[in-house]
Amino acid sequence: MKWPKLTINIKLLLSYLGMALLTVMVGIYAVFSLEHLNRLAFAITNEDFAVLETSKNLMDLLLSQESAEKKYLIFKDPNFADIFWLRNREFKDTIEHLKRFRLSGLPGMVNGLSALEKEYEAFFKKELTLIEDNNLSEASLLSEKEGKKLVEAMAFLIRKMGKKAEEDIDRHMAAFQKQGKKAARITITLSIISLFAGFLLTLLITYNIARPLKKLEQATMLIAEGKFKIDLNMNRADAIGSLARAFLVMADRLKVLEAYHRDASPLTGMPGNLAIERHIQDRIKAKKPFALCHLDLDNFKPFADHYGYAWGSEVIKETGRIIAKEATAYDHKEVFVGHIGGDDFVVIAEPNIAEDLCRAILKEFDTVSKKFYSPEEIARGYFTGKDRQGVIRNFPLITMTISIVVDEGGRFANPLDMAAEAAKLKEYAKTLPGSNYVKREDLPHSDLA
Repeated sequence: MKWPKLTINIKLLLSYLGMALLTVMVGIYAVFSLEHLNRLAFAITNEDFAVLETSKNLMDLLLSQESAEKKYLIFKDPNFADIFWLRNREFKDTIEHLKRFRLSGLPGMVNGLSALEKEYEAFFKKELTLIEDNNLSEASLLSEKEGKKLVEAMAFLIRKMGKKAEEDIDRHMAAFQKQGKKAARITITLSIISLFAGFLLTLLITYNIARPLKKLEQATMLIAEGKFKIDLNMNRADAIGSLARAFLVMADRLKVLEAYHRDASPLTGMPGNLAIERHIQDRIKAKKPFALCHLDLDNFKPFADHYGYAWGSEVIKETGRIIAKEATAYDHKEVFVGHIGGDDFVVIAEPNIAEDLCRAILKEFDTVSKKFYSPEEIARGYFTGKDRQGVIRNFPLITMTISIVVDEGGRFANPLDMAAEAAKLKEYAKTLPGSNYVKREDLPHSDLA
């Protein structure tokens, strides 16, 4: 049988079909590899990190409950009992939240933790009864033995839970790296084979298939190594372009999640300085009016020196909860809240709602902050303690100062300029008594540039 003569067109067609077959193979493998990597990334970001963060939150709530129980035992102040029950409810809500995760071994730990928490509730109720009956020695003994034992048991389970989440993160990251390297090796092999399919299509293959696949291979290896800054530069309307865009979306999401995890405040869970600066910069670039509200607590340092670090942390966490709670009423208005650090917070909102939001925050703070003092201190309007020189002084109760800086669209070149004006406004606001918010036009003689 005589085979027909292969013309150039037929050769090119056969070469193209061969290359097409290889391209399909590479594309299918890349899609499946990307899907696998997406599943691993989802497990890391939406499961493992979430369980790890939740375990940290549980530990904070447990320590807060223990602190409130110990303080109630010492001071007999009902406010401490209220704090205990508040943290207790939050603890149980967090446990319920944990039940939706599928981490291996987690249900058993969650059930054990839930049972211990019920025992801890019963223990505290028993302690309350003993204190009410004035059996202080028996209450102290109960706290030292049973209470300590329960806290240690719950802390052990929480640490075990966090360790399990960390182990899963390491395992998934190892699998992520292994899959990425495997995908790179196989894709490289297929690309090399494709070069031998026909010299006449080499340039076409190089510019249309091999080069973008090479970039995806390199990007896969970079992602596997934890390097998320990738520039694929693929503005294509075909499957490879779609794959590249999906890959970049995944890389950007992992990068944002990692940056958020590292930068977020461990005390309040709010976005930190990087997220705040990025948000302000984006608003400035958009040239749309927005208001930057810098919230700061007055007299917080003497309070923390007098009452201790743990109680000061409670004030910071309560302040964060108040700000987040009031901001939720304006979710549809794209309100952003952040924690600079210490007793400094930031709220970014549209100018037409900034003042109402600040008034609501100040009102709620002035109401809630009273629970951190005794009735006598609230009546006096100050508390007595030693300053850093050991001198007995009267310190005012904590209040809040808010400086509101508005960018009407192009007034500020960068976040630093806006922060500088907010700092100047805050200096003036702190000269005013009580909780206040101040805008540029409130200054008697503004010297702001």
